[in-house]
Amino acid sequence: MIGKNIYEIRKKKGLTLSELAEKAGISKSYLSNIERNLNQNPSIQVMKKISLVLNVDLEILLKSETNVENHQVPDKEWIDLVHELKESGIEKEQLQEYKTLIEFIKWQNQNMGAKK
Repeated sequence: MIGKNIYEIRKKKGLTLSELAEKAGISKSYLSNIERNLNQNPSIQVMKKISLVLNVDLEILLKSETNVENHQVPDKEWIDLVHELKESGIEKEQLQEYKTLIEFIKWQNQNMGAKK
């Protein structure tokens, strides 16, 4: 189950097996064995490294329920957008101000669609 969780989250984050292994400081073959459940008991240190790179809580990786979908792991596009917003100087607190604008645009798009 751990292997499947790691695999699903890694894919959602847009990381290759090699990228995750390199960033976590573990061998690609070892990571592959974990993901394929050939190694079903990796050390807690290895799991911590993987969770840090994937930017998820360790407990999510360790869940025996494989429904990782419920944890709403953002895909790479969303993560890139957040980084772009951050780099442009937008603070987390300011996002609420933009939410009103986004809601207006959404409303406008829905109403324009109804007129067609």
